[in-house]
Amino acid sequence: MRRSLLASRRALTDASVRTSARALAHRALGLPELSDAGTVAAYVSVGAEPGTRDLLDALRERGVRVLLPVLLPDNDLDWAAYDGPASLAGTAHAGKMALLEPAGPRLGPDAVTGAGAVLLPGLAVDGRGMRLGRGGGSYDRVLARLERAGAHPALVVLLYDEEVVARVPEEPHDHPVHAVVTPSGVRRFGP
Repeated sequence: MRRSLLASRRALTDASVRTSARALAHRALGLPELSDAGTVAAYVSVGAEPGTRDLLDALRERGVRVLLPVLLPDNDLDWAAYDGPASLAGTAHAGKMALLEPAGPRLGPDAVTGAGAVLLPGLAVDGRGMRLGRGGGSYDRVLARLERAGAHPALVVLLYDEEVVARVPEEPHDHPVHAVVTPSGVRRFGP
C-alpha cells in the first residue's frame, strides 16, 4: 500500500502539488483546532508530500507558535521553533530522504506536549481515522509521548483527496487522528 501511494505522489506534477498546497492551507486555516491553538507542531513537506509551507507561514503570521521536527539518529523527533523560511536548513540523514529542518535552538522531544494541535504527515487515512505513515515510527513515538504526558492536542493529517481510503493496516500502538484535511475538504473522526 505504501509503495502504491508513494508512486501516485511521484506522478503528480509540480503545478498540481502547488495548487493542492494552497487549497490545503486554506482549508486547514479554517479549522478551529488550529485557530484556537497557541502552539502548533507541524512539519515541512518535502517532494510531492501534501504541501505545508503556505500553512506554516500563515500560522506564523497569525501569531501561532509553530514547532517543527528535527529527526534524531534513533528516528525520534526533537523540536525547534519555526521563524520563517530562512530559518530552515536542508539536512541529509543517512539512508533517508533529505529534510528541511529548523536551524534554531532545540527544545527537546517533550516540547510537542505543549502543542494545542499536531499536524501529522501520512500516506493515507481511513474512515476510522487510522493513519498510515511511512513506517519509520517517528510519529508513533510522538503520539506515545503525548499519551504518556496526558496531552490531548488535536491530531490532524494533511492528505490528497484520493489518500482517504476504506481501510489502512493497523498495529496495536496506532492512534486515530481527529481530522483529515484534503484540498477538497475536512473530515472529522471520533466522538
